[in-house]
Amino acid sequence: MPPTLASLVHHSALKLTVRAGEERLDTPVRWAHASELADPVPYMEGGELLLITALKLDAEDPQAMRRYVKRLAGAGVVGLGFAVGVHYPDIPKALLDAATEAELPLIEVPRRTPFIAISKAVSAAIAEEQYRAVTAGFSAQRELTRQALSDGPEGLLLALAGQVDGWAALYDASGAVVATAPEWATRRAARLTADVERLRERPAPASSVVAGAEDRVELHSLGTGRRPRAALAVGTASTLGTAERYAVHSAIALLTLTTERSRALHAAEQRIGAAVLRMLLAGEPDHARTVAGDLYGGLLDAPFRLVVAEVASASAARVRAGAAPGPEESGEKAGAPAPAATSAAVLAVAAASVGGDPLAALVDIVETAAARSGEALLVVPYGERLVLLVVDGGAGARACAQYAAALEAGRGAAGREATASGEEPELVMGLSAPAGPIAAATAYKQAEQALSVARRRGRALVEHEELAAGSVLPLLADDAVRAFADGLLRALHEHDATGRGDLVASLRAWLSRHGQWDAAAADLGVHRHTLRYRMRRVEEILGRSLDDPDVRMELWLSLKATTTTTD
Repeated sequence: MPPTLASLVHHSALKLTVRAGEERLDTPVRWAHASELADPVPYMEGGELLLITALKLDAEDPQAMRRYVKRLAGAGVVGLGFAVGVHYPDIPKALLDAATEAELPLIEVPRRTPFIAISKAVSAAIAEEQYRAVTAGFSAQRELTRQALSDGPEGLLLALAGQVDGWAALYDASGAVVATAPEWATRRAARLTADVERLRERPAPASSVVAGAEDRVELHSLGTGRRPRAALAVGTASTLGTAERYAVHSAIALLTLTTERSRALHAAEQRIGAAVLRMLLAGEPDHARTVAGDLYGGLLDAPFRLVVAEVASASAARVRAGAAPGPEESGEKAGAPAPAATSAAVLAVAAASVGGDPLAALVDIVETAAARSGEALLVVPYGERLVLLVVDGGAGARACAQYAAALEAGRGAAGREATASGEEPELVMGLSAPAGPIAAATAYKQAEQALSVARRRGRALVEHEELAAGSVLPLLADDAVRAFADGLLRALHEHDATGRGDLVASLRAWLSRHGQWDAAAADLGVHRHTLRYRMRRVEEILGRSLDDPDVRMELWLSLKATTTTTD
């Protein structure tokens, strides 16, 4: 405890006597200061014991003393020491009455006690308190370190809660509660999730205070990068003292070391995951299983799905280029992920972004969901893309779908306008059908195909099953397909525009009836010979034979593409 007026009064060497304000002697003293100014308030900070001899005061004037004492109390002065036997043989009654009225402790200092002795006593007590706090802090640091090494973060939180006489909680990168101590604090910690999420938006290190009716909570971000890796909450009944502050800072340092060590392990695991994925896509499932070991082995024992994701800027660039470049175009083996160095660099860039990288957000969400359910998860950054291998029907796959739904729902009216204009959401993902290690390469191609469709349709996520269950016709809305159709049918449209016959409608009817002359002529309301003549004109104008099934297919798709455009 810091020195108080009571501890100074009980100091045997000072011989101090209390003359007023006995009920406030337990007030802490920050410093002892001597001043003979008529108004020393401008030089006070609060918490001082002011020592005077009344050299420049009219200590016998009641009104002057009331004003003097009132200003001292208003400035936060905790006590007034009056030296008797210097200018006044005793404390003047006007000053004594003013101090009593203001309930300001008034202490009589005997002639043989110099002010410097009081100042030294206060200074020594403050230094002793600081030494005790530092010693207690080092002791707390040793205890917290021992608990962290033996019992991990849970043991550290339990020790910290005992040190601060309160509770402590650890949150992961998503703001979810990971551990609390004591157990009764779990519900209290869960109510702070929104505050932790706001703290994550600020560059680390960051802290904030949440004052509630039941306690005072300090929140601290953990991690050395710009994006916090976790957060620590410490709840106490009052403001932390010096020793408790040392304990909290020690806990922050130890938990930061733990999270940074976890990052290093995570990077090593990611390099192993990249190797496993390369082997799977290269058709070497046995080697992949051997390398995966216990780390990813469980993931390969059950059906899994492959997710390929990329941000809008990357996918938009590929659309402008006309096609999505494959591994061959970048000088890599088909179906193989990028080298580990490139993957680590991409991950570092994503992790450095604060609240603006949808790929990094996807990783956080999926990793958190998988960790909570105890699922294995494989995440491999690959150039501008991200490849994930998740358990079929597991928490990771559900998290991908939920994140995609949230992206599409969050766009609102602006998103619908973007879709109508051909723009796409911030993130696009393709999800393969369930597969096993032997079919990993096929699953990767399925995910890429689904990604391409998601990009064209302006969707955040498309599953490969949707491609087989749907229709090929929506794919004809592509600009390149429409341009091809317009070019192929232009001569027929120009012919019809002159009023010399309805070749386009006749061609559509004939193709829809699979080349059956009578049925197509009946649909058009013309004689079959008229229809035969029109089809010969189509062949002459296009320079193509309608007996060729490829020509029929191209013409039919072109007609459907132009019909879709018209609709």
